[in-house]
Amino acid sequence: MKKLSIIAVVTGAVVLAACSDVKRKPGKIYMPDMAYSRAYEAYSVTEEQRAELKKQGINFSNLPVEGTISRGEMLPYSLKNDSAGYALSAGIRNPLPALTEQEMQETERLYLINCGICHGQALDGNGPLYKDGAGPYPAAPRNLLDDYSKKLADGTMFHVMTYGRNLMGSYASQLTRKQRWMIVSYIRNKQGLGGATAAAASDSTAAAPKADSTATK
Repeated sequence: MKKLSIIAVVTGAVVLAACSDVKRKPGKIYMPDMAYSRAYEAYSVTEEQRAELKKQGINFSNLPVEGTISRGEMLPYSLKNDSAGYALSAGIRNPLPALTEQEMQETERLYLINCGICHGQALDGNGPLYKDGAGPYPAAPRNLLDDYSKKLADGTMFHVMTYGRNLMGSYASQLTRKQRWMIVSYIRNKQGLGGATAAAASDSTAAAPKADSTATK
């Protein structure tokens, strides 16, 4: 009987210990630096943190090396956001070749997301924010199909998308340089002033010799 009592007490103690809220340490991990790698987030260090590191003799910079560009990105735009830069932008030509059909579809998507809300799906300046004056935006956005817009140089359009102008803000943070040039080509295509797709350009090139050969006969 005494033995049974001892067994019951020990069993109860074991059960209570097993059910108690005991914080256990994890077992040892082989190569813990790989199991729990330290995560680094780009551009997460503040100026205050950088200054504190400098006091400790640590010259840390989480910014890219000056002059470097992202893989696949075009060269930086050199003109400044001033009156001189705006005037000089008229002399810059679109460096992209004619867009393919697939590129034109992608550019249309980019335009509708970033530009269509103001300038409208039809580029007529009557987007959802204006809506014939009934929208929340009081001033009518630029009609990209009018004579003024058709006379704007490709470089000037790119300059405005890069820095903004008047009530239009900059889109340099939303669109890469290549995407901005693609939108310039898209607008020209809708204006009927060029920016045709590569497929259409190749067709017109192929048709040219036939016209010449016919003329020589």
